[in-house]
Amino acid sequence: MPYIKTTTNVKIDETKAETIKAKFGKAIEAFPGKSEGWLMLSFDDEKKMYFKGSPEPCAIAEISIYGEVNPAASDKMTALVTEILAAELDIPPARIYTKYDGIANWGWSGNNF
Repeated sequence: MPYIKTTTNVKIDETKAETIKAKFGKAIEAFPGKSEGWLMLSFDDEKKMYFKGSPEPCAIAEISIYGEVNPAASDKMTALVTEILAAELDIPPARIYTKYDGIANWGWSGNNF
C-alpha cells in the first residue's frame, strides 16, 4: 500500500506523468514486498514553491508506506526518486526532498489491514 505524492513548481505534462509513473512503479520495489500493483501516485505540479529562498525548479516526493520504513530501502528509494525527477523534470538533485512516513493503520476497500 505505498503512496507517492510529488509536489513541484515544474509543469508535468501527460507524457512526463506516464514516464514517471512507470519509473516509480519499478522504484517502489526497493521496499521489500512493495510493488506497482498496490502503488498509488499523485502529482501536484506548477505550485508556487521556494527552496532556499529561490523559485527555481524544486520538488518534494512524500512516500507513505504501510508498516515500518526500512532505512536501507529508503536510502535506495531516495536515490531512485531523485534520479527520476532530475532526469524527467530537469530539477537539480540538490533541490529535491524525499520524505517518508510509515503508516501503522491503512485502509482499503472498506477495511483496515
